Amino acid sequence: MEENLRSPQRRLIELRIEHADLNDMIDRLSQAQPLDELTMRRLKKRRLLLRDQMAQLENDVDPPEPA
Repeated sequence: MEENLRSPQRRLIELRIEHADLNDMIDRLSQAQPLDELTMRRLKKRRLLLRDQMAQLENDVDPPEPA
């Protein structure tokens, strides 16, 4: 059971959920007036970091086949 809680697949799911939450937050913030540029930049930077982490985990879980 403990092993499932720390599996790469579970971590990938957690990252995807956080990424979706950030997308929602960015969408809502972009509609707010006045626009908080600093917060928006921080959220977008965090979203990019999550995307990189997801790509790395996806590659680790299912590596591409050699050509």
